[in-house]
Amino acid sequence: MNAVTPDKGIAWVVGVGASRGLGAASAKRFAREGFTVAVTGRSADAIGKIVDEIAAAGGHAIAAVGDAQDEAGMIAILDRLEATGPVEVGIYNAGNAIWGPPLETKVADFEAVWRVGCLGGFIFGREVARRMLPRQRGTIIFSGASAALRGKAAFAAFSATKAGLRMLSQSFAREFGPQGIHVAHAIIDGSIEGDKIFGVIPDIGQRKGPDGLLHPDAIADGYWYLHRQHRSSWTQELDFRPYAETF
Repeated sequence: MNAVTPDKGIAWVVGVGASRGLGAASAKRFAREGFTVAVTGRSADAIGKIVDEIAAAGGHAIAAVGDAQDEAGMIAILDRLEATGPVEVGIYNAGNAIWGPPLETKVADFEAVWRVGCLGGFIFGREVARRMLPRQRGTIIFSGASAALRGKAAFAAFSATKAGLRMLSQSFAREFGPQGIHVAHAIIDGSIEGDKIFGVIPDIGQRKGPDGLLHPDAIADGYWYLHRQHRSSWTQELDFRPYAETF
């Protein structure tokens, strides 16, 4: 594993896939601020590309292939990271979604969404907090969705998962905040302008109009803002939505 730069420590981003996506944008944002960024996703090729892009921009990054729902694997990655330097920031961006009539939703599919989007967040948050607590500092951010606030028709699995992640973030914030750990939840209310959504709905940009999609770099700026907040004025939950999005 590469040596960690001594200035800022490590920012660990879990749930990194396409170069145009929130996970990659978050990793690049913290790398620009001097952090060594640990990039975790299931595809070695995908995260390798992000690491190369960060290095080309003058930053420092570590590729750490892993599956968010694999408890032993996540702990092993974190142990390796902490052996090289302190993990000061943890961003949980992993998730998947299915949608469709609940009468047609299979139990295995429902569980698969929950295991990545909620159980993985618990494993991640618990283990990152375990390392941060002796230092009494650190930031943990969970990427959420508007589905955490309302269960729309055909979104039972995704809504239940995101609502669970939101409650997890609140419980962690109340547990660890008084001990110096800033836990925040981001409500991403809208579609992110990136490879993932364009692969499913190629013309969504035209449908939404100019700036009708969330720019991942702009959300990443918000994550940096959350990390930089003074502890006398911490935000636990922050909404991100395009100006034209109804809510």
